[in-house]
Amino acid sequence: MLFSCSDNDIAQDTPSCVKKIIEDLKNGEVDNPPAKIYRYQYEGRTVYYIPAKCCDIPSVLLDDNCHSICSPDGGLGGAGNGTCTDFHKKATDQKLIWEDKRGK
Repeated sequence: MLFSCSDNDIAQDTPSCVKKIIEDLKNGEVDNPPAKIYRYQYEGRTVYYIPAKCCDIPSVLLDDNCHSICSPDGGLGGAGNGTCTDFHKKATDQKLIWEDKRGK
């Protein structure tokens, strides 16, 4: 099988919608700090966490169909949208699945 270099960094079992988000990020401008996507287990399911880009922008937590669950942190008050304040305490099995390395 042949794989492009960019696909080697993404786990085969990553949902296609998350791969699409990664492709969109790759085609956009480089963020500072660089964009990252993590996979966790949270409330009995696999979720994908995209950290906040900057101070006033909330993070995003997605299910495996890329439906937004909540914003665990970031935003104006730093606490996201307040609907999953326990995420960082209860999430397990953190795995970095992609990091934008263009700015490095």
